[in-house]
This record gives sequence, structure tokens and C-alpha cells, in this order.
Amino acid sequence: MILIQFISEVSVALYADLHRHLGGSVVPRILWRYFQRHDMEMARQFPEYQRFEKFYTCERNTLDEYLELHTIVEKVQTEQTLPYFIYRLIRGAYIFENLAYLELRYTPYLRTPEHSSQSKRIDAMKNIVEIVGRATQVREYPIIISQILCMHSRLPYEVNKAIIDLAASMKDYVCAIDVAGGDSHYGERIEEFISLYQYAHASGLKTTGHLYETPSGCYQELLPYLMRIGHGIQIPLKYPELLPNLAQSKQCLEICPTTYLKTGTLENLEELKIVFDRCFEAEVDIAICTDNAGLNNVRLPFEYENLLTKDIIDFHQLQACQDSAFRHAFAWPHKEPPASLLTGLLQDNSATDGLVSV
Repeated sequence: MILIQFISEVSVALYADLHRHLGGSVVPRILWRYFQRHDMEMARQFPEYQRFEKFYTCERNTLDEYLELHTIVEKVQTEQTLPYFIYRLIRGAYIFENLAYLELRYTPYLRTPEHSSQSKRIDAMKNIVEIVGRATQVREYPIIISQILCMHSRLPYEVNKAIIDLAASMKDYVCAIDVAGGDSHYGERIEEFISLYQYAHASGLKTTGHLYETPSGCYQELLPYLMRIGHGIQIPLKYPELLPNLAQSKQCLEICPTTYLKTGTLENLEELKIVFDRCFEAEVDIAICTDNAGLNNVRLPFEYENLLTKDIIDFHQLQACQDSAFRHAFAWPHKEPPASLLTGLLQDNSATDGLVSV
């Protein structure tokens, strides 16, 4: 009876999303409503929601073109507005996506005032992390949320190093660091990013990174420094010989299906079947993620359903990916995913119900 009462009073969330950007997570309608109330220029440009949704969520030709949309949101995600956007993000993630765990990633430097000097913007990053950390603690939507701070391929070394220092000093809020900004821009600075990741490891930080997302972003030199790989689809597609090393290192791929259509990286989702098949054969773990749920106009359960209905994966493989997400989560506090915990409770309850008093 206690268990039944517990389940009736608490909505038990089941899923984890390890790769979601704060900038791309704002769903179109919420962003449009914000513009209607607070940004006259955008309101005049998009007086009707349907027109804005089409602009905001349509497919782009390249990853760089797609990433330009982040700048629209980054400019309005300020110290004052971040709680507004984050509350709505969490509400939707809990109610519509059944998320129990979320890693939210972003570049804190890009949420600081543009008119300030570089040093002042670096100093202001701590407050941004604190605001995001407090805003993600929503009692009525109890999702476990941790932050991943992103270095950026277009920011100078000093700023990226400061992001690592900030992450290391705020581990109550931050679980890892990442590098973002388009994987084709790492090339000339590859040694610099290797040194930054070495510094992150020395600082006791966990690591992921946008790598092998596009054919232009394949840098094997960075792989040894990543605990997880953001996207990584070009490895099974073009460099399957690397998969045994990933399996041995227990590196997980963060696969975000809809993104590859929105960025023009893949022509159709069916191309991902090779990715999943080769990874499962090599015993490389995959976590299915949303990346930019707002820009992609997609929620995590739809990513699951889409892969299933197109016969890219089966239910057994889906379950394996869902379990992998919790196993590779940087800040999930339990040894088991929530579904397993709930199953154990139900089994214990059944055993108790079966006892007969004499």
C-alpha cells in the first residue's frame, strides 16, 4: 500500500538526456512569445507564430549555418531572463519528456554583457553559473540537473581556460566541460585544445566534446581526452577501425538524430542504422539525446519513437541506449536507472503482498 500511494503521489520520470544545449533548448513558441513582449524588432519581423516557427526550425545547409541560430537565443539569455527560460525548459522536460536526469550545456561567457571587457565578462561567468544552478532547482519538477560548461572554438585561449577554472571551482553545479562552436574550427588550434583538455583532467573534471559530428571535424588526437564523444557519428560511418578503442576505453557516443537532418550532415535518418549497428557490434555504448530540442522542435521520446518506427533500432537496442545514458551520466547519483529502481520496488511490494498471515 505504501508503494502504491508513493507511485500515485509522485510522477516517476524514466529518461536521461546527456546532450542538450541551453541556447537551443527554448521551444519556438516560448521564444516567440518572449519576443512579442520584449523585443520589438523581432516582433515586427515575425508578427505571426507560424512564420517564426518555420524560420527557427527549418533545415539548414551546414552546421555553421545551423549554429548561427544559437546567437539569437544567447543574446536574450541574460542574468535577468535565464530563470524565465530555464523554468519553462524544466517544466516541459518533466511533463512532456519524462526526464529524470538532464545535463545542460552552454558557454557562460556568451551570457555575459557584450559591451563589457573580456576580463569583466570572465568575472561575470560565475554569477551566470550560479543563476543557472539555482534556476534548475524546481521543486514541482524534480529533475536531477547538472551543468556542462562549454569552451568555444571561436573564443580565445584565455577565456576557454577561465571556463575550465570556473568549472573546477563550482563542482556543486558543474559536472564536466565540453568544446563547442562547430567541429570544423578546431584544426589550427588542435594542440591548444589538447592542452586545455589536459588541464581539465588535471583539475579533476570530466570531459566530453563535439567531435566527429561532420566529415570536417574528425580529429583523432582529441579522442583520448574525452570520456564521452558529442555526436561522433563519423567514427562508425567513416572510421569504424576506431570503434574497438572506444569500446576498450568505455567511451560513449552522444547521438542526436534530428540534428543531423537540420544541419545537412545526413540526408535521411536511415543512414544512422549503420551507426547503431556498427556500435552495437563493437560494443560501443550510445546515449540518444536531443541536442537542441527547441531548434529541432523535438522531444526525447519522439527521438526514440522515430528511430523505432524507421527500423533503425529495435526495442532491445533502445533499452540498451537508455541504460547507457544513465551509466555514462556524469552526475546521476544512483547505481541503477530509475526504471530499475522502480522495478525493484514493485518486486519487493509483490513479495510482501504474497505473504499470508497465520
